[in-house]
Amino acid sequence: MEQPLPKSWSIHTRPEIIAKYQILERVGSGAYSDVYRARRLSDDLIVALKEVHDYQSAFREIEALQMLRNCPNVVVLHEYFWREDEDAVLVLEFLRTDLSAVIRDAKKKEGGVRVGEVKRWILQILCGVDACHRNMIVHRDLKPGNLLVSDDGVLKLADFGQARILMESGFDGDNNQQVPVEQNIGYQEYVPPPLVTVPDAHSLPNQGCNNQAEEVTNREEYLRQLVELKAKRHAMDEADKETNTNDGYSSCLATGTISDIDDDPLKSSYSYEAEEGGDDRTGALTSCVGTRWFRAPELLYGSIDYGLEVDLWSLGCIFSELLTLEPLFPGVSDIDQLGRIINVLGNLTEEVWPSCSKLPDYRTISFAKIENPVSLEACLPNRSPDEISIVKRLVCYNPANRATAMELLNDKYFNEEPLPLPVSELHVPLTKNDHDEDSPGGWNDYDGMGSDSDFDDFGPFNVKTTSSGFSIQFS
Repeated sequence: MEQPLPKSWSIHTRPEIIAKYQILERVGSGAYSDVYRARRLSDDLIVALKEVHDYQSAFREIEALQMLRNCPNVVVLHEYFWREDEDAVLVLEFLRTDLSAVIRDAKKKEGGVRVGEVKRWILQILCGVDACHRNMIVHRDLKPGNLLVSDDGVLKLADFGQARILMESGFDGDNNQQVPVEQNIGYQEYVPPPLVTVPDAHSLPNQGCNNQAEEVTNREEYLRQLVELKAKRHAMDEADKETNTNDGYSSCLATGTISDIDDDPLKSSYSYEAEEGGDDRTGALTSCVGTRWFRAPELLYGSIDYGLEVDLWSLGCIFSELLTLEPLFPGVSDIDQLGRIINVLGNLTEEVWPSCSKLPDYRTISFAKIENPVSLEACLPNRSPDEISIVKRLVCYNPANRATAMELLNDKYFNEEPLPLPVSELHVPLTKNDHDEDSPGGWNDYDGMGSDSDFDDFGPFNVKTTSSGFSIQFS
C-alpha cells in the first residue's frame, strides 16, 4: 500500500491541482523541479506532475511542448497550472522508463541491442528531433535519460526546460520533404499547430486567460504570434526582477530528476559570462547548457552563437552509445571532455572547421598536436560501415557538415536488412531504476561522476598568462 505523503510540499497547497489529481508519490527531485506520479480523478489516468521551480525553464518547456503537441515522439503536455508567485506545475504523460534504462538493460544480455531494435529507436529519436528542428526549436539537452519510453515501446523526447526557439535562424517553409513510408511506421508528418493555451490550463502570470484558439493560416502569422508571446515574457521578466537560475549543469526528467553537478576543478579558470544568468533575455544564448558527455565542441569552447547543430552532435553521441552500450566521450570535466574528443577526432583547426579560431575560448585552451587520432571507427568496433557513417555524419567538428534529422530519416540504412522492428516488438525494461544487486547506487553515469578520468592520456598541462588573460596547454 502506498504511504501517504507529507503535506508540507507546496503542491499540496494548490486547491486547483488536488481537486483534479490524487498525488501518489514523488518520483524525482532536484534543484529545478520536483516530479510526482499522480492519478487524474476524472478518468484514473496516471500522469506526471512536474513542479518547476525556475520561471525561465517552466516557460520554455510550456512554450516548446505547446508547439509540438501533435508530434507522437514528443512527451504530451496535458495541461499546466501557473499563477503569480507560484511555481508552474506541468501535467505530463507518465512514462516510467527511458533510453538509458534500455541501454543499461542491454548490457546484461548477450548480443546487446539487436540491429532492428537500434534502427527503430534511432528512427523514433530522429522523428522527434525533426519535429523540433522544423519549428526552429533547439532542445539543448538531448541524452538517453531525456528520451522517455512508453510501455508499448514509443520513444518520446522530454525535458524541454533548456529548449530555445531560434527565431533569427530563418525557416524554409517550402522544405517539406516527406519521410519514406517504409521508415515511417507510427510517425505522422508534423504540421505546426497554432499556439494556444492548453485546454483547462491556467494563464501565465500577469496574463489574461485566453480560451479561444487563435487561427494561424501561414508560417509568417505563426512566427508573428510567437514574437508577441516572447515580448510578453520579456515584459513579465522586467516587472518581476527575479534572478533566473543557471541554465547549465542540471537536467530534470519528466518522470524523475538527474542532477548534473559540475565538479570541474578548472571551471573557475574559464567560466563564461553567460553563466551568470543563463541565456540573455534579449535572445543571446549561453554555452553552459546540456549534459557534458553530449555537449558539442562549440559549446565547450564557449560559443554563444550556435544553432540546431548542437542537437545533432548529441544525437551522434546517443547513437554511438546505442551501438556500443558505452558512452562515446565520458568526460569528467569540460577540459577532459574536449581532450577525449580531440583524441578521437584530432585537433580542431581551421582546415577541418573554417573560422573555428573565432570561438571565444579557442585560443585560451590548447592541446598538443595529436599525430594519430583514435578515430570513430576504432570507437565503434564490429559495427557496419553504414552505422559508422551515420555517427561520423553527426560527430564532426564543423556544425555545417552535420547531417540533419531529415537527411538521416531518408538514409538507406533504414531500408536495408535487417529492417527496423515494429515498435510493438521493442524490448522495454520493467523500470527505469532497475539495477543489479552489485550496483546498489543505480546507474547514474550521465553526471560525469564515477567515470575514470583520462587526464593522463593528455599528459601534464600548463597555465600561462597572456596579454588577454591566460591559456591552458596540454602537452
